[in-house]
Amino acid sequence: MRLGFLASREGTTVQAVLDACRDGKMPHIPALVVSNNANSGVLRRAQAAGVPALHISGKTHADADAVLCAAFAEAKVDMVLCAGYMKCLGPKLLQQYAGRLINTHPSLLPKFGGKGMYGHHVHEAVLAAGETVSGATLHHVSGPYDTGRIIAQCRVPVRADDTPETLAARVQAAEKIQLVQQLAKQDFLLPQKPKANVSFS
Repeated sequence: MRLGFLASREGTTVQAVLDACRDGKMPHIPALVVSNNANSGVLRRAQAAGVPALHISGKTHADADAVLCAAFAEAKVDMVLCAGYMKCLGPKLLQQYAGRLINTHPSLLPKFGGKGMYGHHVHEAVLAAGETVSGATLHHVSGPYDTGRIIAQCRVPVRADDTPETLAARVQAAEKIQLVQQLAKQDFLLPQKPKANVSFS
């Protein structure tokens, strides 16, 4: 498959996929990286890897949704991965890539998802709620933030001495492993039951 990426910040999760493609761990081609942030690290990572990269946002394009669709179509993208993308997707992109648009989220959805639940906000909320287990969810995108059929989840224990930073580091590590494994399998686009939870120490 030819992969498209949407990310807003540093892009370490995108980097994990780029590395896996480069190292032959999956038979996919990174075709295009798009960020709504012109200064995002993910654009620099894409350029360093020789992957086409674009800045597309509502501030630079009157109809960013249509521009995104056109950019991914021109790059012949088969599937789009959202990895730390801070914007709600538009109806045109959702329709064009229905069933082929996935997102990775740093919690065990449906817990700690929705608008405003990203990055350190998620891990702070997990600790404040006294949760003993957190993790990451890979899911199809079908509309509002962090909704859609779950593809797979991995579980990460919450330690008594965890801070948002230490919990984030372990969740992010597990999240990347899960994403690469699922992309390599290529079976997540088919109708199926969610994968069994996988635990990480």
